[in-house]
This record gives sequence, C-alpha cells and structure tokens, in this order.
Amino acid sequence: FDGFRVQLFQQKGGLNQAEMEAGLTMNLDFFLGLVNALNIGDLVNDVAYQIRPYEVNPGETDRVLAECMDELHEVMKRHKPFEIEGRLARLLERSPRLRERGETLGKFFTQLYGEEYTAALTRVGERFDAIPIDRTRAKPIVKVTGEFWAQTTEGDGNFNMFTFLEGEGAQVLVEPIGTWLMYMLHQAKSRIKDRKGLDREPTRNPLRRIAGWLGANLEAGQKLMKLSIAEEIFRREWDRLRRALGNLPHPLTDQLELQRMGHPYYDSRSQGGEGHLEVAKNIYYHNKDLCHMVLSLKPFGCMPSTQSDGAQAAVMGHFRDMIYLPIETSGEGEINAHSRVQMALGEAKAKTKEEFSRALQETGFSLEEIRAYVDRHPELKRPFYPVPHRKGVVGVAANFVLHVGERMAREGLGNARSAGGAR
Repeated sequence: FDGFRVQLFQQKGGLNQAEMEAGLTMNLDFFLGLVNALNIGDLVNDVAYQIRPYEVNPGETDRVLAECMDELHEVMKRHKPFEIEGRLARLLERSPRLRERGETLGKFFTQLYGEEYTAALTRVGERFDAIPIDRTRAKPIVKVTGEFWAQTTEGDGNFNMFTFLEGEGAQVLVEPIGTWLMYMLHQAKSRIKDRKGLDREPTRNPLRRIAGWLGANLEAGQKLMKLSIAEEIFRREWDRLRRALGNLPHPLTDQLELQRMGHPYYDSRSQGGEGHLEVAKNIYYHNKDLCHMVLSLKPFGCMPSTQSDGAQAAVMGHFRDMIYLPIETSGEGEINAHSRVQMALGEAKAKTKEEFSRALQETGFSLEEIRAYVDRHPELKRPFYPVPHRKGVVGVAANFVLHVGERMAREGLGNARSAGGAR
C-alpha cells in the first residue's frame, strides 16, 4: 500500500507531539479533544447500556442514542479552541513564549470551567430521560472485563458479545476507557515510588549521600505531584460530565482500592496487558454487589490475560459465590463461545430470580401492586430517577421493588410485612 500512513499518538509522548510532522497537529488542543471525546463516549455508552434492557418500546434507546451522538458530534465539531485575540494578542506579538503560556492556561481554564460540553450532555440526558422503562424486569447484570480491545469494542472480534448478552436477557456493565487511563497514571506513580533513588551514584561522602537522597526525593515528589494533579483533573472532569447526565453513569473505580484487592493474587507490579485489573475487577464488582457474573473476553494467546485466568482460580477458591467465565474470542468458535456464556448466564439468571423473589417478598406487596403503583407515578419510569442501591442486593429490579415498597409503606398502602427491609 504505497503512501499508506500510520499516525501514532503515544501514551508516553506528552501533551504536544506536533513535532512528529505526521500531517496532523497533535498538540494540546488535539489532546484535550481526544480526552473529551473518550469521556463523553464512555458516559453516553454507559447510559445507553443501563436503559436498553428495560426500555418499554424496543429500539427507542438505540434511536435516541444515534440522535444524541450526531448532536454531540456537531458540538465537538463546532468547538473553537481558546486563543488570545484582539488587543491582548497584539500586545503579546513581541513575546511569543508568553503568549503561548497564556493560551495554554486559557485552554486549561476553558476545559475545567467551560459549560459547552456539560450543556450538551444535559440536553442529551433530557432525551434519554424521556425514554419510558420498566425496572420490574429481573435481569442479571454481567460485568465485561478482559483484554482492553476485546472488552471495549463490540463487533466480530468479540463475537458481538454485548448484543448477544442483551439478547439473552442480561444487562451489560461495560468498561469505560477512563479506567484504563487512570490505571496508567496509577502505575506510573507506582514505578516512580519503586525506582526512587535507584539511579543515584554511590559515594562514601556523607554530605553527598544526603544531597543525593534529598535530590532523589525532590525529583520523585515533583513527578508524583504532577501525576496526582493529572489524576484529580481527570476524575473531576469525569464527575462533572457525569453530573450533567444525572449521575446515572458509574463513577470511575478507585485504582488504589483495585490494587489492594488484586495484589494478593496478581502482583500489581507485573506489567503488560490489563495487569492486576482483571483479578481486581472480579473481586471488586462481586464484593460491591454490582454484578451477578463477570465475563472476561480476550483474544487467543493473550499472555497477561491468560496469567490472570490462572490467578482467578485462587480468587474463586476464596469467593465461592462468584460466577466468572473467561472466553477466548479466537481460540474457540463463536457458537461454542455463545454456548458457554449461555450456561454461565443460566446460573446468573437463577441467582437474579431468587434475589428478586426475596426482595418482593420483603416488601409485602405483590408484583401487580408494585406495577400499579409505578403506573400511577410516572417519575418511577424515568431512567434518571435515583434508585438507592442496597448492600447485598445486586439487581436493578430487586433494588427497585424494595424502594417502591418503602414508598408504598410510607404512604400507608396495603399491609406491608416489612417496609422495604433496610439493611
């Protein structure tokens, strides 16, 4: 393919990679635009996957999603990066470095406090919130983990697994790219801490040893501070965009908590692939009552993910109630992979039904009474209506009927045996 060009924006290349002369200006504007696109895509995708399994009118979520993506595309397309203009620009003509620094500060200020994207997401959220849903449908929640590409990209490469899971009656808990970005920042901090002072030249002079120790700590401290600031800015931006969508998307997972959970089974300093994340996510999402089943997708021969599968045996030995299934998307045929998922999903469905039955019994109301109450209160059919998550209760339907049961009991409806069963 003569003349075919591959352009790289590397994770170690910094914010400005324009000097590579790739035919594309990879500067701060490009970097901020890329991060915004990833975050907005992650959040909107999360919203759609939470609504679609419970939509009353089939296909409405996909229709609204397509319309919203077109709108967000236009917003990002029309976005004008911050530039110093007018009289101030003329004053700074003789000092290009000062102007460059001023524009950099202006770009970051606009990123942190601008309302262009939050306003657009608020409009998008209103359209999603208008989709009527039925939360009384008991569906197992399946968390998808695994190799980075296979767990984030829906298509032939992962046997269209997300669509298959939804077709089998499951709710898919997708993984945002933001988790991977935070993981890279966290790992960079860990490497700095581990290697602090290792490059000091040996000396017998006590003053030089002290000076070297102070210098190494100062250098490491500066690097750690920059990475910590980057983490906080990224998390702040994620939460700011998330609030614009009614806080329906999931928050970013705490990387330190993931490291503490996964390290006893998979050394967090082992590099390559997802590292300790696969093991840690399995423990995290089960312990936090966020899923009924974890499905790990990976291509055939992915060494880091295969190592994780070995460690998962110890994890499942300690957490007996886990439902964990690894799938190699190229090592086994699509039919065989779907068949294995169906078998594991059957167990998850049984757990979901049992959980829902317990929750319904705990309310003291019948399902028909719950649904009749929901029909009289249209706000309960809105996706952005906040339903509290109870400890020990995973499913959306189980948490929902417990919440509705509490409301009905407070209003004195029926003879509830237990007003929502707060735990």
